[in-house]
Amino acid sequence: MANPLAPTDAELVDRFAHFKVDRDNAAFYRGWLAHELRINRCADCGHWHQPPRPMCPKCWSWNVTPTAVSGRGRVHLLMRLYQGPSAPGVDYSAGPYPVVSVELEEQPGLRYTSTVVNCDPATIAIDMPVQLTWIDRYAAPFAVFEPAKA
Repeated sequence: MANPLAPTDAELVDRFAHFKVDRDNAAFYRGWLAHELRINRCADCGHWHQPPRPMCPKCWSWNVTPTAVSGRGRVHLLMRLYQGPSAPGVDYSAGPYPVVSVELEEQPGLRYTSTVVNCDPATIAIDMPVQLTWIDRYAAPFAVFEPAKA
């Protein structure tokens, strides 16, 4: 039975109008509404893959399920942007805006790209432990990272 509180597909597309929502990533964005980062995981071989696709890139199984990850990981790649598209909360004039690719603890090579908040951007470094947190962007939840609490 469908969840009566879950948004319809049309409501989901409207809520995330600044993103391309389609049948392959709808569960991903529904996860955002629940403050869960849901990454597709193959039910046959256990492989996680991002971005969301309907088929496992490792074993080619169509038996994939969006599954919430812990949100813990380490900064794998750090970019400091001095210009780019405008978005709520992104201020290039205040200094470089950090964009990171975080390797999630669930699987080596499983990475998710976002930003790091709640710290001085100058302190962000490769291999820094981080954890998932949420901000509002375009009046909807948006997955970001913050320094991991000890």
